[in-house]
Amino acid sequence: MTPDIRYPIGKFQPPAATLTSDERSGMIAAIAKAPSVLRTAVTGLTEKQLDTSYRPGGWTLRQVVHHLADSHLNAYTRFKLGLTEDRPTIRPYDEAKWAELDDARNAPIGISLELLEALHLRWVAMLESIDPSQFEGIIVHPDSGEMTLDRLLALYTWHGRHHTAHITALRAQMKWD
Repeated sequence: MTPDIRYPIGKFQPPAATLTSDERSGMIAAIAKAPSVLRTAVTGLTEKQLDTSYRPGGWTLRQVVHHLADSHLNAYTRFKLGLTEDRPTIRPYDEAKWAELDDARNAPIGISLELLEALHLRWVAMLESIDPSQFEGIIVHPDSGEMTLDRLLALYTWHGRHHTAHITALRAQMKWD
């Protein structure tokens, strides 16, 4: 069976229960490292390579980098809402349309790489400072329903790895060393 290139690390599998302290720590560490892992994945790519889609009909590598910045900004805000409000309903956004905006299609990726580095420093500082019981807080997504901050943590840990794997998989396939 051919692997699905849309999901190079597999589809997101939500945690079955509340995360353990070790699981949570590992995920926070992964979020801390995600910007440097992404930067390594795109290092040395040419503008032409950045403007290559990772799959037919998919986003370009440039759009993937900018999407990660957009998405993780939203994630950070969702965590803040979950920590400061009672069961807030979060606002979804049309990520496909955001990826078609000119900045996502054409801006230098360094802008989003720097944004992710600063954002993840702040995000990790927040995650490391909260009481473990606060990860049981609930946010409500209009389409996906209720989710705990533990699940949100797991989702965005996967999300960074997922999109970075799109880049590294294409690099390997195209032999862009």
